Amino acid sequence: MPLPSTPSAQPATDAAASPATDAAASAGTLTPVLTTRRRARFHSLQVARVRALTTDSIEVTFAVPDALAGSYDYAPGQYIAIRTSLGGEELRRSYSICQAPVQGELKVAIKRDLGGLFSTWAIENLAPGMSIDVMSPEGAFTAQVRVHAHPHYVAIAAGSGITPVMALIESTLAASPLSQFSLVYSNRTAMDTMFVDELADLKDRYPTRLALYHVLTRERRSSELLSGRLDADKVRTILDALIHPSDVDEWFICGPFDLVQLCRDTLADLGVDVSAIRYELFTTGRPENPGGQSGRPVVVNADDEVHTITFRLDGTTATVTSPVHSNESVLNAALRVRGDVPFACAGGVCGTCRAVLTEGTVEMVENYALEPDELARGFVLTCQAIPTSKRVSVNYDA
Repeated sequence: MPLPSTPSAQPATDAAASPATDAAASAGTLTPVLTTRRRARFHSLQVARVRALTTDSIEVTFAVPDALAGSYDYAPGQYIAIRTSLGGEELRRSYSICQAPVQGELKVAIKRDLGGLFSTWAIENLAPGMSIDVMSPEGAFTAQVRVHAHPHYVAIAAGSGITPVMALIESTLAASPLSQFSLVYSNRTAMDTMFVDELADLKDRYPTRLALYHVLTRERRSSELLSGRLDADKVRTILDALIHPSDVDEWFICGPFDLVQLCRDTLADLGVDVSAIRYELFTTGRPENPGGQSGRPVVVNADDEVHTITFRLDGTTATVTSPVHSNESVLNAALRVRGDVPFACAGGVCGTCRAVLTEGTVEMVENYALEPDELARGFVLTCQAIPTSKRVSVNYDA
């Protein structure tokens, strides 16, 4: 599985694109496909294909029937959640869609996690013809409307963090004949690199507009700059030597918590506006921090001091009480009286469980999903929201 031995040249301009993208470029804008936010719902989808990517990862293609096409349209960079039961326990895992929008199907990549119950089961058991519950697409890790015809996008990804980036690269380069994309992609070895052939195909398709920088942490490359761990010094050196932040319109960072935080801090030190940086985590990677709650049993005794939690979902309202001493999340309490309350990761990462706080106060334990403008509009992550007032009301329909 060979990787390019030297960095690609800084992108210039490729050959002409289709009439539709030519028109968009001449108008001076790049408008990626975006979807209106909707409430996440699960439907049963059939597995159409399963393909090995590496020894520890697979690509899974789901068939989307015409009747559900509107429920599964998506913007490049969004994710789905998959739900199943193993050993009597319901499991939900989120996976980014790894291709630009295609009618009638969607693809995700699943990489085996160390000790990962769901990923191990999926890699060993998912097969064409099986049906499994798949949530409608969610997420804000998407490209924004550009105000000029020469946008330059940069992604820094590690391991399975490449999955949403694949869709972003394909869609942004196809949307405008003058767009550019640079990717810094870190893996342990060449054999661990997901989508290496697909990235090579994209490089062949857009030779002057796509720059690929494969960084290997446990395998020596001919370029010293692209060998070794992506620490702060190496990230800064790569940016200084190969990419030049002042020329970049939008940044995408996807990987483990420490890498994402390191890259955000480095970009901030280089003067990059925070509004131009988008990031996504699959997990926080911080075991010292408490995770979200979903399905934790809580018993309310008659003499307990309680919070009264009211929530609105699909036009109906429900109320549940939660003992103050339990430190129960809004999501966990809501699930005790209504099983279809939306959530996926329950760890403050995906944002599926977000709702507007309409009454009372809460404290969020973690927040890796809500943007500053969403916080300003009153959104909270209910999986992380612990009530701090006697009455709390949230609206999932907002």
